[in-house]
Amino acid sequence: MMLGILNGINAIFSLYIIVIIIRCIFSFIPRLDYKKQPYRTIMEITDPYLNLFRKFIPPIGMVDLSPTVAVIVLLIIQNIIQIVLSGINI
Repeated sequence: MMLGILNGINAIFSLYIIVIIIRCIFSFIPRLDYKKQPYRTIMEITDPYLNLFRKFIPPIGMVDLSPTVAVIVLLIIQNIIQIVLSGINI
């Protein structure tokens, strides 16, 4: 049972990281209309989380490092959850 929970948590984290990467790729497309689907949905999903990091990490020139830091933090949280849940025997 615990293995299923861990797999589900890993899937959620992996999916969110993929969505953040897709958003980063979209940022390199110059004439992309961000008001249309699916771009708007991706921005609505990722912006609240990325804005937490944008408050503290200013862009360096034209490069926004907040997605990189956000993904690293997600990976750390994912690993902590795995360690904690794998220590629990249900």
